[in-house]
Amino acid sequence: MMKKKLLIFIYLFSFYQIFSQENRQAFAKSTNEEITIDGLDQENSWKSTKEISNLWQWFPSDSLTASQRTEVKFLYDDKNIYIFVKAFSSSKNYIIQSLERDYEGRGSDTYFLMFDTYQDGNNAFFFESNPLGVKADALVSNGGQRWPSDIDNSWDIKWDVEATKGDGFYQSEILIPFNSLKFPEKSTKWKFQFLRNDPHNSQISVWQKVPKNMFPLNLSFLGDLNFETPLGKSKTPLTLIPYLNGMVSKDYENKTTKNTLFFGGDAKISVGNGMNLDLTLNPDFSQVEVDDQIINLTRFEINLPEKRQFFILNSDLFSSFGDSRDANTFFSRRIGVAKDLEGNTIENKIIAGLRLSGKVNDNLRLGFLNMQTEKDSKNQISANNNTVFSLQQRVFSRSNIGLIFVNRQKTGDSEFENDQEEYNRILGLDYNLFSKDAKWNGKFYNHQSYGEVIKKNAYSRGLILGYNTKNNNLYLKLSRLGEGFESDLGYIRRNGIFKKFIRYQRRVWLTSNKLRTINFNQIFRHIDLPHMNSLVTDRGFSSEIQIHFLNSSRMEFQFQKTYTFLENSFNISQIDNSIPLPENSSYNYNEISLKYSSDIRKKTNFDLELSGGQFFNGTKYSIETELNYRIEPIFQASLNLNYNKIKLPKPYSSADLWLIGPKINFTFNKELFWSNYIQYSNLSKTVGINSRLQWRFAPLSDFYLVYNDNYFASNIFAPKVRSLTFKLSYWFYL
Repeated sequence: MMKKKLLIFIYLFSFYQIFSQENRQAFAKSTNEEITIDGLDQENSWKSTKEISNLWQWFPSDSLTASQRTEVKFLYDDKNIYIFVKAFSSSKNYIIQSLERDYEGRGSDTYFLMFDTYQDGNNAFFFESNPLGVKADALVSNGGQRWPSDIDNSWDIKWDVEATKGDGFYQSEILIPFNSLKFPEKSTKWKFQFLRNDPHNSQISVWQKVPKNMFPLNLSFLGDLNFETPLGKSKTPLTLIPYLNGMVSKDYENKTTKNTLFFGGDAKISVGNGMNLDLTLNPDFSQVEVDDQIINLTRFEINLPEKRQFFILNSDLFSSFGDSRDANTFFSRRIGVAKDLEGNTIENKIIAGLRLSGKVNDNLRLGFLNMQTEKDSKNQISANNNTVFSLQQRVFSRSNIGLIFVNRQKTGDSEFENDQEEYNRILGLDYNLFSKDAKWNGKFYNHQSYGEVIKKNAYSRGLILGYNTKNNNLYLKLSRLGEGFESDLGYIRRNGIFKKFIRYQRRVWLTSNKLRTINFNQIFRHIDLPHMNSLVTDRGFSSEIQIHFLNSSRMEFQFQKTYTFLENSFNISQIDNSIPLPENSSYNYNEISLKYSSDIRKKTNFDLELSGGQFFNGTKYSIETELNYRIEPIFQASLNLNYNKIKLPKPYSSADLWLIGPKINFTFNKELFWSNYIQYSNLSKTVGINSRLQWRFAPLSDFYLVYNDNYFASNIFAPKVRSLTFKLSYWFYL
């Protein structure tokens, strides 16, 4: 009887998903006329093309139309799709923060295009531009429900845009090659969304209406883009990307110098109509931005986002399994890094790799990744082969079932002390829930690890469920990691735990001319160790009030009550040779905090967080701020400051922890950028300087010149390591 009721529920739920959304219609006209990308719609084909307009507001209200008119038209031929955008404006003083590709668009005059070419409601291509024709592109995954986790700006492809300005409007003409996208053969319709940010009227508008409680890029709310005739095959060209890299460096501490010259490259090959094969030989990631230093006051490792281009396309096929916070089964930043004999993170060179990913058919996606890292005898690191295989089958309208297999396997005959086991393997199954109307989302997963040494309770299981309506937002998470679960290529904060987490948010929507919403949040978390008679290690409760203003500023008040039981000793002040808090000790402590973010449309804006209260058996007072200033659109500067004053009773050490990080960027034009980043931390006792000049001399082809300098900053101020690096890469389309 129970099984029958469950089948009826699933049937009714899927029926509701299919018929609950009415889509707006846009039309793309076929043309044989040559379209010149000049920011003008002078060709005859544009004059006979049906436009879309009448955008709906998403911010501040979802029940009104946009106050400024926007017109969008579509053409296509056998090679490209063309889009023409005309945006009327009440101001001629457009806000344009930067000329660099993938600029920060929040608070700027900008518009967005999203194409869900497979109409699965899970993945989409994202394009953004502004009154000066600056480009930004990204991949949207996991339904586009959360910002910024579901938007990956590291993805880049070839496309073109030119913009012009008129009296009371700006307009753009866009060319996107079909061979830069993936779509089903003989497509007659894509899902589509258009968004516009109008900061002068404090409005964000959308073509297909989106409820104001949802993220505006949510893929549940897309209209239809209809093509006059069926499209052909998605024919991505063969792309070769060779690189040449040279470096001169000097180590002042060890009094050594090194001159190196590297070469290698990538290849991108289309497989069928929906798959991509990426190959890399002797890869180099020197153009990647320097990671931000972090003052970590927790007992756990911090995971930093992946920025390497090779791992980006269809990355959700590999990285979305398990729980991203506590039990991420595969974390790509594990490949190419390792620990030296002193426990420091160092580069572990990647010899070669391949990645096959994409759509097998309309409902099935496949991912396969294999990379070989080399042996490092000096640091006693074995060579390893790293493999990930995944499948994702769509069910109902937007949900999917995923299978993942991860394998790290030692290669060669090296035998190093304290080395990893011969292999580590994970086999896992996920069910990802996305309802048609986006009110419900969630995940159910069950993963098992296998190693050379058989361990008890080597599993990771979890349930995540979210419910989001206009006034209420409920989020529930249950996760259980057995004490024997290990994932060498994953991110696991700790195992052996049973975690319960619940968050409830009540929204109050206002009609004030200054305020938009007041949100009341209640959060509860509880972690225990089932294998130790359910010993409670963490318990917390917090109460929050969030105030969102119409000018984009926001304020938050929080009270947090925490209980912690230390399984292991913990050096809370992080000072060398200080006495750590002892293992098997417990603490109750409370903290209050205030956060404020100012109007991001202003040339000078800031974020500020003040917090203070008890911390374990002492006190902690913190200030964290980011001050931003720009001269539009060529100069951007910011100052990050993080200060923590920790006071503990004797014999434990008190500490003042500082982290300062000024950034100065010049975007001279759309091809030439100069970024400078200085970081000082009294924990690392070093000052780091990174200065990078980038010249994009051809589409997606770059010359980098990077200067790195590190100084001792404790008892003396003296150079530590200094280097000058160049890199040249070029994209060949064959």
